[in-house]
Amino acid sequence: MMKKRLKLVVLTGAGISAESGIPTFRASDGLWEGHKIEDVASPAGWYKNPELVLDFYNQRRVHAAKALPNTAHTELAALETFFDVYVITQNVDNLHERGGSKRVLHLHGELSKSRSSQDESLVYDVPGPDYLIQMGDKCPLGSQLRPHIVWFGEAVPMMEEAAEVAAMADVFAVIGTSLVVYPAANLVYYVKPNAPKFIIDPSVPEVAGVQNLTRIPEKATVGVLKMRQILAEKYGFDAF
Repeated sequence: MMKKRLKLVVLTGAGISAESGIPTFRASDGLWEGHKIEDVASPAGWYKNPELVLDFYNQRRVHAAKALPNTAHTELAALETFFDVYVITQNVDNLHERGGSKRVLHLHGELSKSRSSQDESLVYDVPGPDYLIQMGDKCPLGSQLRPHIVWFGEAVPMMEEAAEVAAMADVFAVIGTSLVVYPAANLVYYVKPNAPKFIIDPSVPEVAGVQNLTRIPEKATVGVLKMRQILAEKYGFDAF
């Protein structure tokens, strides 16, 4: 009888992409690449100056297209040999997919896609090689295309599905996130209490009331390898 494959669910944040050269969410001065957050990442900012918002995300999209997956991305994909791996990411880049992960749920949208500003179900790939959304680019309904990003003040439509995935986890890992962005930070509380849990981040955040927790105070590329070794010893497969 075939042994049931365990489900490894991973929640990732900006720290895993930072090692591929993608800047983290905001600087210590509260600005995001020189802009106020509300000007480029809110519905109000979009209605006030859509040209600025499109230009901001066009620059990020070109930058992200040039970035390469790092070993944290590829090692998570490699763990699919031993586990059913589900990645829930707060990141809007596609480095997990390009690193080989087959099941990736984007909580906050996808930079490589656009969507109708009238009907959020109308989602489209942004074509290369320029990866630009411009004023005048419209959906079939005639509405301006906008970045397929969940902005501040908007609902997180994938949150319910993410909670269901987290609740299925036999092993759960948090990588490269401070666990201060909600509702994503609550996902750890959907995981079964007895399931092994890992937090990988140079500044390991405090997580109240979580059982069976292993803290790995490392950057993602180092911490994922350490987690793999722990899992290999626990579940009996080759670490490398």
